[in-house]
Amino acid sequence: MFYEKLGEEVVHCHLCSHHCRIKKGKRGICGVRENIDGTLYSLVYGKLIARSVDPIEKKPLFHFLPGSRAYSIATVGCNFRCLNCQNFDISQMPKPQKPVIGDDVTPNEIVDAAKRYNCESIAYTYTEPTIFFEYAYETAKLASKEGIKNIFVTNGYITEEALSAMAPYLDAANIDLKSFKDDFYRKICGARLKHVLDSIRLYKEKGVWIEITTLVIPSLNDSEENFKKIAEFIKDLDESIPWHVTQFYPAYRLLDLPPTPVETLDIAKKIGLEVGLKHIYQGNIIGEGENTYCPNCRRLLIERYGYRVTRYEIKDSRCPHCSEKIYGVWIK
Repeated sequence: MFYEKLGEEVVHCHLCSHHCRIKKGKRGICGVRENIDGTLYSLVYGKLIARSVDPIEKKPLFHFLPGSRAYSIATVGCNFRCLNCQNFDISQMPKPQKPVIGDDVTPNEIVDAAKRYNCESIAYTYTEPTIFFEYAYETAKLASKEGIKNIFVTNGYITEEALSAMAPYLDAANIDLKSFKDDFYRKICGARLKHVLDSIRLYKEKGVWIEITTLVIPSLNDSEENFKKIAEFIKDLDESIPWHVTQFYPAYRLLDLPPTPVETLDIAKKIGLEVGLKHIYQGNIIGEGENTYCPNCRRLLIERYGYRVTRYEIKDSRCPHCSEKIYGVWIK
């Protein structure tokens, strides 16, 4: 899906914002879409590299069916090359031109497994779901018919054409907004900031429930200016969008950097609240930063410990203490 033939057996891929022009016998930046004799093929359709039953909070989604379970799946490949990737062993596996591996699993089998494990949703996650679009698309259509929700955990580099096709079957997305500096995106991720911002806006316009995650990396994207710009962008979109500021741990090619101090996450949260965001969460650390509070009366509404919900008080999408509207997709 989403490509055109340019002549001389070259193809132009329209799936993500890289817009790769791929010569015969070559692959796109993702490593999993190959030009075979002038036709673009997905190499990962039906090839699962990972599958697991996860709490929805692990995505992280805190305002979407809290306490529920998501059947989580992935193929190999990614259209980013983030130097801090914790799943680099599968995301970067097919580059360059390496074999694409995975278990043969059909969309029907994925949906059946989600039902068998009593999962309320299917999460396309671990690597970038955009690069296994056709596989996710067919699965999501089947899941929707069965009343199972669909979730993208994504870097936000999908094109409008592709997202418009997926949106009718997509219920929620956690989107990374890694920095508000284009230089960070170019050097650390191999991408451009503008396309991510455009994609986030488009997810919102399409009616998909979104939450934003920023992995805070010491010395790279931990400035107060960066926090403020991200918070202002989210606020301009919708002050009720949850923002997850998450602790970094050394991984892949950023092993020389230290974990993020909790104090830095506290600063990000303080700035976000001052800007006017209603819900800010601190990820990868257990504690108060995981909980959901009423933005009006500040009463505790959802208490979490790790990925477990230990207290839940939202009723009819409102705070039971002051009747403030709490935006999200809640368990009825």
